[in-house]
Amino acid sequence: MHPPVLRGSTVVHAVTRAFAVLLLVLPCLVLPCLSQAQSAIAADNPPWEIKPAANIFGAKRPSFSYALPRGGQSRDALLIVNSSRIPLTVTLYGADAFTTDDGSIDLLNAAAKSKGVGAWVQLDETTVRVPPGRTVDVPFRLALPDSAASGDHLGGIVALVKQAGYPDRLAAVKIRLQVSGELKPALSVEDLKVHYAGTPNPFGQGSVAVTYTVRNTGNTIVAARQAAAVTGPFGVFTAGPGQLADSPLLLPGGSWKVAADIPGVPPALRLTGTVSVVPVAKTAPQPTTAATAHVLTIPWTLLLLVLACAAVLTLAILSRRKRKRPAHAR
Repeated sequence: MHPPVLRGSTVVHAVTRAFAVLLLVLPCLVLPCLSQAQSAIAADNPPWEIKPAANIFGAKRPSFSYALPRGGQSRDALLIVNSSRIPLTVTLYGADAFTTDDGSIDLLNAAAKSKGVGAWVQLDETTVRVPPGRTVDVPFRLALPDSAASGDHLGGIVALVKQAGYPDRLAAVKIRLQVSGELKPALSVEDLKVHYAGTPNPFGQGSVAVTYTVRNTGNTIVAARQAAAVTGPFGVFTAGPGQLADSPLLLPGGSWKVAADIPGVPPALRLTGTVSVVPVAKTAPQPTTAATAHVLTIPWTLLLLVLACAAVLTLAILSRRKRKRPAHAR
């Protein structure tokens, strides 16, 4: 007996039925895997947050803000919200703020010692266990010493969650404090340096690199509006980098490094670089602070060209005089 022979149409129907069965079965196989993957991702990042409590200071505050005299104090509360299905153990600590190299404001880590707001925050609890789906209220007291300096201070409360099998997670709420007294916005320009980069073209122009540091020497949190320029001898020309952007907000004592390039500057033997800054404040116009620095810009290529031309001219004159002298004199 010969084996059955499958015709073309029979093969097509068989493949079609197999493909249909695969489409029906595939979701049953894939969906549980996706569900497990999503559960794993969610478990790696249990949702939680900290925020100011709603009380006499207001509701839905993004941060804490106080105005107190020296030696004054205020009581408030922090909320820890655990939206996950697992319990969380949260460690709390106060920290001072600082300006980072990229211009943002951050808080010190637990190993660093705070001397301002971070040291004045007194939490009722520093280790808090939050059950799944619950919110815990953590009262604290902000107590200022009698030696607190007038002006703006910035810090915050940091929450750290460490749990076996999960990465460490941090969250923070900032505290802005203004201690009563005279507000004195002030800035200074430090370490001003002017560097000239010439060009081989004897009649060309080079560029000037201006670097400096803006420091907040006042007692308020301000940004710096800045301007820079270079001038030639006796003010024969002035060149600048255009409008410089304002610095980020600088905390009292904080600093910000600036670098600006000024193109199209001729080598005018001696250049003077000037940088001026003024606090961007809502109060009355503030005085401008300026600093200057100098740099030599000797046009070596042009100087060598002039010397070469002078040498050729001198040799030509000497040769001509030699030809004009009488034979007996020669």
